[in-house]
Amino acid sequence: MSFRLAAYAVCVTDGRVLLARHVAPTGDTWTLPGGRVEHGEDPFDTVIREVAEETGCTAVVERLLGVDSRIIPAAERRVPGSPEHQNVGIFYQVRITGGRLRPEPNGETAESVWTPFADVPGLRRSSLVDIGLTLARTLPATGHAAPVPVGGLIQH
Repeated sequence: MSFRLAAYAVCVTDGRVLLARHVAPTGDTWTLPGGRVEHGEDPFDTVIREVAEETGCTAVVERLLGVDSRIIPAAERRVPGSPEHQNVGIFYQVRITGGRLRPEPNGETAESVWTPFADVPGLRRSSLVDIGLTLARTLPATGHAAPVPVGGLIQH
């Protein structure tokens, strides 16, 4: 089984969420800014770094929203022949403090957009979007994210 620890930014303001369009050979997917925690890196620092890299904006963490751990079966992985995978995501409420939205230089993020909540259900998106928005809306005392069904427009 492969494993990934990642930190994600939930940036919400005026009924909109900041989403990043991830480009992949299997098709573009909207997701939250964020990514892999590097060896020896604090996830708190990871989310700030990832927002800057992917969006061009500076950010501050306002609060920890929660943690999601999910197993992605081998049959549902985007790359055929890949092993079963566990993703542990740490979700932070983040506020943008400066900068200007731009594509990620030499990266996989083609654009970042402030997206109205009403438009999110119609997007081909990562389950991370639904998890992050649910955590931001419900603020569970335990910080545990309930499972999100994957299928249709919602991808792993």
